[in-house]
Amino acid sequence: MSTTNGNRLELGFLSFVHNTGGRTNRADAAAALQAGIDLFRHAEDLGYDAGWVRNRHFEPFLSSPLLFLTAVSQHTRRLRLGTAVVPIRYEDPVRLAEDAANLDLLSGGRFELGLSSGYQAPVLEEVFGASGLDFRDEVRRRLDQLLAALRGDVLAVPQEQFSTLPAGTELTLTPPAPELMGRLWYGAGSLATAERSARQGFDLQVSTLNTEETGQPFEVRQAEQIRAYRKAFAEGQPKRTPQVSVSRIMMPYLDKRDGEELQGWLRFYSDRMDDEGRPKNGAKMRFSPAYHGDPEAIVEALLKDEALAEATHLTATLPSLASLELHRRTLELITTHIAPHLGWTPAA
Repeated sequence: MSTTNGNRLELGFLSFVHNTGGRTNRADAAAALQAGIDLFRHAEDLGYDAGWVRNRHFEPFLSSPLLFLTAVSQHTRRLRLGTAVVPIRYEDPVRLAEDAANLDLLSGGRFELGLSSGYQAPVLEEVFGASGLDFRDEVRRRLDQLLAALRGDVLAVPQEQFSTLPAGTELTLTPPAPELMGRLWYGAGSLATAERSARQGFDLQVSTLNTEETGQPFEVRQAEQIRAYRKAFAEGQPKRTPQVSVSRIMMPYLDKRDGEELQGWLRFYSDRMDDEGRPKNGAKMRFSPAYHGDPEAIVEALLKDEALAEATHLTATLPSLASLELHRRTLELITTHIAPHLGWTPAA
């Protein structure tokens, strides 16, 4: 398999950074964060190109991805570090831009900022600020403010002395981060969002969930989303080649121990959907398959994946509930038994 632009396929992984300590055990919570850092170091040693994390509020997973990646940046040298994704609806756009700018400097320009709208949850709106706007309008408002900050636009002009700054000073993002504008991604689960991401100049992330149900197999619809994205991108920015990351759940195992550990997570994943990936609760969306077991069978399935054939990046989504040891072995097996058969070679 070769990428659509003929270049080497890039390989990343996505970790939830599971906090096994729950809400009360600070020692276990600290150990989980340290284990996450160690996993990123291990991935860099294996030749991975990028490591990604998600943002999960109030759940036993990573809640502050940029802070975590700042720590990771001090323990790695080459690995690109990204978010997949930060839901912009529940962020202060200027504070997010400030954190992103500082992280990018501390990482030596290795940060990739992946965004999404997030999902509608009244309790999150209660916590992070309600709005008189429709959900989508509020997403657009916050996204526009974030992009303005990253571009270096003037955000305000104080009419009187402001701290150390005289009246009339144009307030812009400090530190500036114009390079980050070329490393912005958007997570799309529908054709409409993919096309909108292209028009805004984002690179594209597609995950293990399609947020629309068209009756088509998961990979077929996702491939259509990517092709629509590429068409819209070419029309708006014909001189730039976009990047497309496709996430897949890949859990190869060669011994009985790993297979037994994964059974609980596989039951958790499959119990929510029918054989075609449609949620049993009737929600109009579709989940991707979870490829597990024999590495050769996983390779065979991925070689037939229409969406992956359209991608420049393959991201391995690690199971959210599994031991650090299993995650490490999964990363190793992907680099030795799967990714080389898809066109990937280890990063220098």
